[in-house]
Amino acid sequence: MTTGVPTSTAPRRRSPARTFVPLAIAAWLILEIWLLTLVAGAAGGLTVAALLAGGMVLGAVVIKRAGRRAFKNLTETFQQAQQGVQPTPQQPGRGNGLTMLAGLFLMMPGLISDAAGLILLLPPVRAWIGRRAARSLERKMASAPAGSFGDAFQQARIHQPDGKVVQGEVIRDDRPGPEHQGPGTSDRPPLAP
Repeated sequence: MTTGVPTSTAPRRRSPARTFVPLAIAAWLILEIWLLTLVAGAAGGLTVAALLAGGMVLGAVVIKRAGRRAFKNLTETFQQAQQGVQPTPQQPGRGNGLTMLAGLFLMMPGLISDAAGLILLLPPVRAWIGRRAARSLERKMASAPAGSFGDAFQQARIHQPDGKVVQGEVIRDDRPGPEHQGPGTSDRPPLAP
């Protein structure tokens, strides 16, 4: 008896990221807890609590400043666009996304995440990571097949027109009168052939 469902389906191959990302997160958590207990044994629990609280406060300050800077950049871009001035593009690594990520790392409890957040606050490190991320994104967009989501981003990033012309015709009826007041009352040809 057949039910319409094929019985022999090939097993789907599991991506390596689905295997290694949970293992990496578990290893990171175990390492953070081990390091916190090691520092608590050497310096005391009050010191660890002060370090964690200080990291949270510093992370909140960093995220707040980066958010204000992002809002200021957004309003300046809108003002430039309203004045007809071409907004200046930002260089990779000069945005606020990596700064906010550094603040998030600082807010997470743990000494390794705090160290990663402090390192990410350094401007040369942010610039290097921003350039690498921009290159990786451009490479992925260039290798995307036509008509895909990446192709849409690439078309949106074209700075100069490529000479494509869309044929069309503008129909304008400037004659005054009551017969041209409503839709469907004029003698225009239909839009579809």
